[in-house]
Amino acid sequence: MEAKTFALAVFIAAYILFAVLPKYRALAAAAAALLLIVSGVLGPLKAWTLVNWNVMGIFVGMLIVADIFMESRAPARAAELIVDKAKNTRWAVLFICALTSFISAFVENVATVLIVAPIALSLAKKIKINPVNMLIAIAISSNLQGAATLIGDPPSMLLGGFAGMNFADFFFYKGRPSIFFAVQIGALASFFVLYFIFGRNKEKSSIVAVEKIRSWTPTVLLIALIVVLAVTSFMDTGFSYMAGTVCMVFAFFSLLWKKFADKRPLWPAIRSLDWNTAVFLLGIFILVGSLTCTGWIGVISEKLSGIVGANIFLGYILLIAVAVAVSAFVDNVPFLAAMLPVAIDMGLKLNVDPTIFLFGLLIGASLGGNITPIGASANIVACGLLKKEGYDVSFTRFVSIGLPFTLAATVAAAAFTWFVWAK
Repeated sequence: MEAKTFALAVFIAAYILFAVLPKYRALAAAAAALLLIVSGVLGPLKAWTLVNWNVMGIFVGMLIVADIFMESRAPARAAELIVDKAKNTRWAVLFICALTSFISAFVENVATVLIVAPIALSLAKKIKINPVNMLIAIAISSNLQGAATLIGDPPSMLLGGFAGMNFADFFFYKGRPSIFFAVQIGALASFFVLYFIFGRNKEKSSIVAVEKIRSWTPTVLLIALIVVLAVTSFMDTGFSYMAGTVCMVFAFFSLLWKKFADKRPLWPAIRSLDWNTAVFLLGIFILVGSLTCTGWIGVISEKLSGIVGANIFLGYILLIAVAVAVSAFVDNVPFLAAMLPVAIDMGLKLNVDPTIFLFGLLIGASLGGNITPIGASANIVACGLLKKEGYDVSFTRFVSIGLPFTLAATVAAAAFTWFVWAK
């Protein structure tokens, strides 16, 4: 079998395994990448260069900083204060979703859900209401804002890596409002959906304060990291190494602080981090890179360009629609990783700035996961927490909230992006 055909076969087999055996996606990605190297499709050195080590540094560094930030209990205490100040349950839930959104812009989505969910569950027990809708709202709010910044979630990191976008570029890119503002427009539209869903929850919301902030140091470290990333993004305009290095340096100091503060071995905390996703990302970089190296990305983009012809709007809508539909059932990381180089190539073939396609893909892939309980890791975690509390979340129950939320946010964000970038 020739190298080009073999690379495609391995890629398809790996993606089937991701869908059929999601618990073993890291193993499947690593095995597929190793197979490509052993078979000679990619040399070891070539495989090494296909990995975006800057993105890997951001991901691993943020895992560590976010984990220690979560342990400080500062965000959980903030959630308690918000609930106590809200005039009723509807506004308490909306405020909690707003806090979730804010945290998720800088902390990985699953970690964000784990930070905020206990407060929502405590509120539900206090006023004796079903917590299912609240936890769903928290999960989908987290997924939405994960796309807003470079460090919010792996899909954003992938976009930054492929497009050479730094931290500041997510706010203003090439002199225009960037993806951050598109996400905020989407969040504003979806806010009204949540306002309507929780319209009947008029109970007075109050909970007994149980969280005590263990230390402000992790919060200071996280804020400092964000500031330093913003500053250094103007220095490393090619997004080549600095962001990943900064995140790893802050991770080192976070671990150093934890070592002296807890006076316990660090290994258990390091081992408990999400290394599966890190391995998964490594494998994905090599898998997608193999398609580029063997010419398949060019073939795919050529076909899509042929379908849309010179109609850029059709191409834009097609990419978003496909991204939303696929991401509702398939992990958005491998899908986005495969489609980003296609979007760039499409832009070049249609002789337009590919930015509009890239942003459309990120919007569709990030928000599409909100439709179903299996569309995003944060959704799965939220449903798991509810199951532990004795609440089963049906597929239709989740979709009844996730679908209108996704449609409102996607249409608004996509319209803003088209208005700003279709020039």
